[in-house]
Formats: sequence, C-alpha cells, structure tokens
Amino acid sequence: MSRDVDAGRVQVRLDQRVQPGDGRLLVFSMVVDQSVPGSGVGLVSTVDDYHAYFRMLLNHGTHDGQRILSRPAVRLMTTNRLTPEQQAARNAMYRNIAHIPVGQGQHGGWGFGTAVRTYRGDCAPIGQFGWDGGTGTTVYADPDNQLTGILLTQVGMSTPDSPRLIHDFWTTLYQAVDD
Repeated sequence: MSRDVDAGRVQVRLDQRVQPGDGRLLVFSMVVDQSVPGSGVGLVSTVDDYHAYFRMLLNHGTHDGQRILSRPAVRLMTTNRLTPEQQAARNAMYRNIAHIPVGQGQHGGWGFGTAVRTYRGDCAPIGQFGWDGGTGTTVYADPDNQLTGILLTQVGMSTPDSPRLIHDFWTTLYQAVDD
C-alpha cells in the first residue's frame, strides 16, 4: 500500500495485479478524504488479527479471558438492525448486482458493523455474521458451529472469478463441518 498526502486527502493504492489474459499490470487506487472517517477504507490487518477479533465476538466479547466488548455491544453488532423499509431497499439494491448468482450480498441483514445472515439460502446458517470486502476478502463467524472462516485474496471483485472463489470457499468450509 502506498500513501501520498495531498492537501488533506490521502491516496491509497489498494491493489496491484496482472490482468489475466493480456498480462497488463492493473493498479487500483482510491482517494480518501481524511476529514470524513471511512469505515473500511485503507484498513490493514492480518489473518491472525481477523481470527482473534471474530473469536472474541463468538466468545461474547472476551479474548484470552479479558472483556473487550460488553455482551450487549456484541449482540447489537451481530443482530440484524434493519427496519422492514431498509430491508426492502437493501434487497432491491442487491438484485441489481452481478455477483448475486454466486451468493454475494445474500446474507439478508446488517448489525452494527457486520452483515448478519437472516435466512438460509445456501450452506450458511441463520445468525452467521461478518462481511465481504471489495478486494476479494471474506470473513464470517458462525455461532452455531463455533467457527470462523477467513479468505483474503486481495485480487479485487473485478471479475466473476472472485465471487465464485468466495462462494466455493464457503461451500468447501461447510462441507468439512463434521456434525
């Protein structure tokens, strides 16, 4: 990631990769206005950090025996908070997104900071929470099975292959769950 400060704005290079087929190098960049905090722009983390965070949420706000978040805060984050009107608008928006055929955006609801599964449309159970990222990342926790799944591809969602890979990841993960 590169960072260039210019008059209160920060340019963040999110990704570089070779274009499949023709070998051209693609550089994705974004300008972020630092006067308005962004919820997910320019954040950097590791698989270990993601795992610790989601395990903490699965443990109702505790990590290594220490309380990090209150139980009510975790419940607010991981419970659908959308009104019926917001739910209808969300569903209408996702009907027009190309990745729907492979499951992206099909979780149903939103808590405070996480997508929340409100219906069972594929292998994931109701109550699963997490998010998909625009750079080809996906991370969700499943309270019923006490599992966390993390996939960090960092190739972007610019081709149909990325959402298919994410869908295949979740399908494979749930096929491996032994009841």
